[in-house]
Amino acid sequence: MLIMKEEIMSVNKVIILGRLGTEPELKYTPSGAAVCNFSVATSEGWTDKSGQKQEKTEWHRMVVWGKTAELCNQYLSKGRQAYFEGSLQTRMWEKEGQKHYTTEINVRTVQFIGGASTGASQSRDNSNYSQQSSPSQDNSAMSQDYDISTDSNFTSDDIPF
Repeated sequence: MLIMKEEIMSVNKVIILGRLGTEPELKYTPSGAAVCNFSVATSEGWTDKSGQKQEKTEWHRMVVWGKTAELCNQYLSKGRQAYFEGSLQTRMWEKEGQKHYTTEINVRTVQFIGGASTGASQSRDNSNYSQQSSPSQDNSAMSQDYDISTDSNFTSDDIPF
């Protein structure tokens, strides 16, 4: 008799194209890892049965690590559109005996879309940042699509909030 073990395959991938709803907040863990947090809004519109235009907005908590986190803090701002790829993660913490949960997107790739929103002059259009390689960081390279390494080897103890 042949017994086959069933392999379980799973995928945890999120793609978000939206606008930042908050300014990026950059912090460093006790071990020195950069972590950037911000929220992104995605919206969809439709016309209902009565002909009225409707819109629904979803808010997403984003967490970016390493060099990509520092670049997000430097080049993204509230209102700026960007493309993100990553995975969902849920964290739990206890405060005053109460368990709290949050679900966020652990971002691995960021592509800056278009120019910055009002007032932000430090933007670079269509720049792509992810965990693949480490090019030089002179200003001429900032306007091209390329990947930047990040250290995603962290534990929940490294999260500074």
